[in-house]
Amino acid sequence: MQSAVDLSGRPIHFIGIGGIGMSALAHILLQRQLPVSGSDVRTNRITQHLQALGAHIFSQQSAANIEQLCQAAGSHRTSINAHSFAHPPQNNSRQPKPQATFSPSPLPCTVPQIICSTAIHDDNLEYQAAVASGCPIFHRSDVLAALIQEFPNSIAIAGTHGKTTTSSLIGYLLFKAKLDPTIIVGGEVAAWGGNARIGESSYLVAEADESDGSLVKFLPQIGVITNIELDHPDHYSALEQVVEIFQQFVEHCQTMIVCVDCPTITDQLLATAIPVPLITYGVDPSARADYTVEHIAYTGDGTTVQVLEHGKILGQLQLQLLGQHNLSNALAAVAVGRYLGLDFRVIADALSTFTGTKRRFETYGEAQGITFVDDYAHHPSEIQATLAAARLQANAMAVKYLQSRVIAVFQPHRYSRVKTFLAEFSQSFPEADLVVVTDIYSAGEANPDNLQGQGVADAIALHHPTVTCQRTLANVVDFLQAHLQSGDVVLFLGAGDLNRIIPQVLAHYQSLPCSPSPEVVLQ
Repeated sequence: MQSAVDLSGRPIHFIGIGGIGMSALAHILLQRQLPVSGSDVRTNRITQHLQALGAHIFSQQSAANIEQLCQAAGSHRTSINAHSFAHPPQNNSRQPKPQATFSPSPLPCTVPQIICSTAIHDDNLEYQAAVASGCPIFHRSDVLAALIQEFPNSIAIAGTHGKTTTSSLIGYLLFKAKLDPTIIVGGEVAAWGGNARIGESSYLVAEADESDGSLVKFLPQIGVITNIELDHPDHYSALEQVVEIFQQFVEHCQTMIVCVDCPTITDQLLATAIPVPLITYGVDPSARADYTVEHIAYTGDGTTVQVLEHGKILGQLQLQLLGQHNLSNALAAVAVGRYLGLDFRVIADALSTFTGTKRRFETYGEAQGITFVDDYAHHPSEIQATLAAARLQANAMAVKYLQSRVIAVFQPHRYSRVKTFLAEFSQSFPEADLVVVTDIYSAGEANPDNLQGQGVADAIALHHPTVTCQRTLANVVDFLQAHLQSGDVVLFLGAGDLNRIIPQVLAHYQSLPCSPSPEVVLQ
């Protein structure tokens, strides 16, 4: 299974270069001195960073971008079937996953290869111009697959939840252990100043996404699976389809490391023979994993445990990350580190200094005794795990303040996800003292069922005593500025644009002369 993306010097153009996954790939290619350009409808610090590295950035997605790039190549054109892999298969497809079929063509070397994500559709004018111009078009996963194949010691981290944090932990571990890895993750890490890092060694750590089926194209030396759930009903119609994708991923890895705390992994993925060496990890000692823990102490400052390897104590691990889900992520990093031959003390020392990834329980700041936290959680089980961590932090703050509450501000993400998981969402907030629900962030989806944020709030209210719907982000700002009090942990949940209001609310409380203490009165 080979990708024909040419990484030897042929220009590469990203449609939607500012996305977190696309920008990481662009960063790596720029650091390799490849000619990179890209377009995005929004200019942000990510696109500005790429521009500083040498990328040519177009501020809109337009046919004129392709025309400008192709003009530099001259008038020579060769007809290419650009649709052979523009997008991954749709959710009902049972056919073998199509692979990129482009091979080196007689096109001039300056004609760009076009890289798209699943978010770029056939009606995108820039995409249409690329097709009409005969540019070879690839999915972003083809670029990652090509990079993975270049590194003898490649590690791909997959899973429905936790893969960004786990990838970052493993990348950070190798970085601190002086193995000089190349790192490609779906979040920004302060240690290497972004979502990607280029190293000089044979090690690559990459986050591998299952959302669109492209996971099957990766051929790493080590594969890690954190868990398996249905999270993308826009692409998969049933959990069984998700399991099939992960089964194919397993077959493409040389060694597998999996979390046996996940029932889908134990009951379905491991129900059949695994054709490669298998290493297991799990927080639950009853799972009898190769790597597990005992004497767990969860606090508002982090987690402390004893780590066991095949039943024997390796030593103590202290984490700054909160909650059981992050302990599980760190245990995956321990398993990878030990497989690579690292001394446990090196592993423990490294992981103890990891402070997290942007948008994964990221503390924005504190004002008037109120802590503002941003988290990307958008699936019911993610929300429950993140709120459990917030409760730990709130309990720690209760020592200082007369009371401490967890305020969950939830922006539902995608109509298809809300429709599929509404019952699960309705019961995901028991750890919150107050739930604030916004309108649904569409992520470009149509809304044939006329789903609204108020409906989500009403469903949650069937299981929670204190829920309010504040439809717009402006409404949320007004509500929070009127109702927070000292000791509150305010958790902003969602994969949309909810986090852009955090600085405004934080600045409001920073400007107050004394601590607020209003009673909560729902509108």
